[in-house]
Amino acid sequence: MSADRLPQLMDADTPIFSISVAADLADMHPQTLRTYDRLGLVVPSRAKGGGRRYSPRDVHRLRLIQRLSQDEGVNLNGIRRIIALQTELEAARRRIDELTELARSLTESREQRGPRVFSAGTTGYVSQGRMGRQPRALTARISPPGVA
Repeated sequence: MSADRLPQLMDADTPIFSISVAADLADMHPQTLRTYDRLGLVVPSRAKGGGRRYSPRDVHRLRLIQRLSQDEGVNLNGIRRIIALQTELEAARRRIDELTELARSLTESREQRGPRVFSAGTTGYVSQGRMGRQPRALTARISPPGVA
C-alpha cells in the first residue's frame, strides 16, 4: 500500500495507524519507526495500551526521512534540522496568513469609513474629520519645531 493512496478526507493529524501499518505505508521496517521515535524524528501518539499510533502526517514525514536519507544522502542530524526548519517555516507561513487577513480586514474597514481629514488651527490644536463631515477636536496639541 502506498502513502498516496490514503483517503484525502482524513484529518492529517489523527493518529490511526498502528506501527505495522505505518511501516507498510512508509515502506520501512517497524524497528526503523521505533528508532526514529527514540531519536525524536517522528514521535507518534500512544494508544491506551501504550502502542504507537501514527497519523497520515507522521507517515508523510517517515517517507520524507526515507527519501532524504536514501536518495539525498542526508544523515539523521541533518534530517532533524531540515524537519525543524520546515516546522518553523510552516508556523511562519501560518502567522503571515493571519497578519495578511488582519491587514485586509483593517483596510476594508478603513475604506468603508472613508478617508480621514486632519486640520490644524493657529493655536496648534488638531482636528480630525471625514470627508463631508464636521471635524472633531483632538486632545493632541502639535507644537511648532523648537517650541516645547
